[in-house]
Amino acid sequence: MLKYIARFLFKITGWEIDPNPPENIDKCVVAVGPHTSNWDFIIGKLAFVMYGVNAKFLIKKELFFPPFGWFLKWAGGIPVNRKKNNQFTSKAISLFDKEESLYLVFTPEGTRKHNPKWKKGFYYIALKAKVPIYICYIDFSKKRGGFDSVFHPTGDVDKDILEIKSVLKKYKGRFLENGID
Repeated sequence: MLKYIARFLFKITGWEIDPNPPENIDKCVVAVGPHTSNWDFIIGKLAFVMYGVNAKFLIKKELFFPPFGWFLKWAGGIPVNRKKNNQFTSKAISLFDKEESLYLVFTPEGTRKHNPKWKKGFYYIALKAKVPIYICYIDFSKKRGGFDSVFHPTGDVDKDILEIKSVLKKYKGRFLENGID
């Protein structure tokens, strides 16, 4: 039922998802970009529904108030306190150990504003959990989103993040001034 609703919403808004489904990967970290708008979550969630992917999203804990918080949890939201070190890397790795299938979604920019200095937690989680990073995109200029490519972390965090950024640079967020350098 949710797939039909997602398909209908994409159709009436003129959005489409990339017709190439994700590779057959059970567990991965997903790096989505560019992240410039709150609409990114809605479009992304609908796309994951269309692909039939079990996606979990990290969302700032301040948004988890009733009744909105209930919806976010139902949609796969995981509240995160961004103001303090809360050992989330360890928690995320244990999620990968527990789940049979898991796509753990991150927006590496960590904000909707322009941020050339990405958060690196997504990278370290993928490295320690020994899962690939799936690079996903939202392109407002083409009204299209989807899975771009699979990236296997090498351990050279700075080089690897530059590589991921180079893939996502070709896509345009809703607010161009907040895009990826």
